[in-house]
Amino acid sequence: MKKTIKHNKIEPWFKWLMREINSYEAFQDFASGKNPEDVAEDFISNKSNVISEVFENFDEEDKNTLNQFLKLTEYEWHIFRILEKKIALRNNVRFVDFKKK
Repeated sequence: MKKTIKHNKIEPWFKWLMREINSYEAFQDFASGKNPEDVAEDFISNKSNVISEVFENFDEEDKNTLNQFLKLTEYEWHIFRILEKKIALRNNVRFVDFKKK
């Protein structure tokens, strides 16, 4: 977690990464028909120089931080999938009025 990006200013690599991910216009790529994996590959390709700088001296603490981010994003993905399923189930529920014949 101690690694910093010397791109414009010194900041922790994970803070830089989150800022870059949040400012990346992924929805434009989705609108053009790209799938999420291709959009991610494009992002990594566009940022490859800075990412290489970070990984040059990656240590165990940095690996642990990355692992925690992976767990967090997987957890968030599961939340969105559960919500998607609940919405789909709600839309499939049919109400029957047993008072009518």
